[in-house]
Amino acid sequence: MKILTLGEIMLRLSSASGQRLSNTSSLSCHYGGGEANVAISLANFGHDAYFASLVPDNLLGLGVKQHLQYYGVHTDYLLFGGERLGTYYLETGVSQRGSQVIYDRAYSSFSQISNDIWQDATLFTGIDLFHISGITPALSEDWQVLTKQLIQKARLAGCKISLDINYRGKLWTQAAAGLVIRELLPLVDYCSAGELDARYILALFDDKAISVDLLTCYQKMVATYPNLAVIYSTKRQVRSASENDLQGFIYRDGHLSMSQAYHISPIIDRVGSGDAFSAGILHGILKGWDAQEIITFGTAACVLKHTIEGDRNLFTEREVLRFQKQGSGDIKR
Repeated sequence: MKILTLGEIMLRLSSASGQRLSNTSSLSCHYGGGEANVAISLANFGHDAYFASLVPDNLLGLGVKQHLQYYGVHTDYLLFGGERLGTYYLETGVSQRGSQVIYDRAYSSFSQISNDIWQDATLFTGIDLFHISGITPALSEDWQVLTKQLIQKARLAGCKISLDINYRGKLWTQAAAGLVIRELLPLVDYCSAGELDARYILALFDDKAISVDLLTCYQKMVATYPNLAVIYSTKRQVRSASENDLQGFIYRDGHLSMSQAYHISPIIDRVGSGDAFSAGILHGILKGWDAQEIITFGTAACVLKHTIEGDRNLFTEREVLRFQKQGSGDIKR
């Protein structure tokens, strides 16, 4: 299957565990971005994955291209231009101190795009699935318009559409996000969304004081947007920055299926785990698996990502399936 993801990829600069950004003397470097992370996972699972973006024509832009190609992602639609690569700083949390992110992405090459720079390219020709996230329209008013235009073009080309709402409070408000996401959802087939998205972004429940279970949320979402074929999310209990409990959920054909609950400790790196989950779900959909198989695989892929430093997940389908069966830290001999 051929998948195209589109979004901003950035340079991530991370402090070591136990260090604060304010006084660290060194930072580790990784390239990362939600849509690029999904593309890398899908390439690892054996798909033809393409990533579209704009990066500066300098050594950092070249580094992005080489990073993607190293993991098997096609860069036909990775264009060069603009002034800078967006960056973000991660202060790595440990124990009771949570991680925190500082963005430095204003005026990045990708965020400054104001029209369809891929209009002369056969962007969606032969593509089975187009994946994008709510982070992209959060970058600018131009991107709010362009995101919808690109999704419409993809649909006309026969692509299935995948949207990860992926709300980021440091990029825009819930009200602004809601206006945009509610315009996009009628065009979407597969959506990553949880109870908080249904309540605060989609505004599907008037009384915010009433507790609503996930099944009710998903039923309301499908009643409002009947085009949604699959909705999925994780439920995470944060015991500390180093210790979480995680379970995956998927709603398909009127039924809610769930994975086993995992206890993850210690966490090496949580960043990108949601992207690993989305990629695992999309992989199962593309493989034609049933809902239980899909959510079992997607959650296992998400759990494994917590053991890898950096944004991207590095496991093959075979390794994820083996983890599902064995599910322990024993040596594989």
